[in-house]
Amino acid sequence: MNRRLLATYLNDHYAASVAAVQLARRAAASNRGNAYGELLATLASEIDQDRHALGLIMRRLGLRTDRAKAAAAWGAEKLGRLKLNGQITGYSPLSRLEELEILALGVHGKLLLWHALRRAVEHGIPESELDELIKRAQSQRRRLERQRLRAADEALSEA
Repeated sequence: MNRRLLATYLNDHYAASVAAVQLARRAAASNRGNAYGELLATLASEIDQDRHALGLIMRRLGLRTDRAKAAAAWGAEKLGRLKLNGQITGYSPLSRLEELEILALGVHGKLLLWHALRRAVEHGIPESELDELIKRAQSQRRRLERQRLRAADEALSEA
């Protein structure tokens, strides 16, 4: 096992999860009171749990989280809020669609991570633990896709 490469790989995913939690929380707040808001609030909590699970896996493997990389991801998510969304001010249907798409990409990447770790049995991570994380990511992907398609219909049919 190349510990340096493993540490880089896991820290990249950890940093992405930091940004994903912030994005999901912000999107949930922007959609409070509608059907998207409930999914996004649940998703934010689950992504945060997954981030904690990854941190625990890293500690069990004797790896540290790269705080600078995590802070940079947090800052990048904040800068991403400045992107134009088809309106001068406020939240638009395009904002919702793009946030759901970014979260869907992140969940897919997380699913790839769990599958990669599952194949690397020499790391000593219990398969049952990874199986649960895989199932949760698959569920997240399905739920996000339903809402993403709905958001696409809403955002793009108004064009």
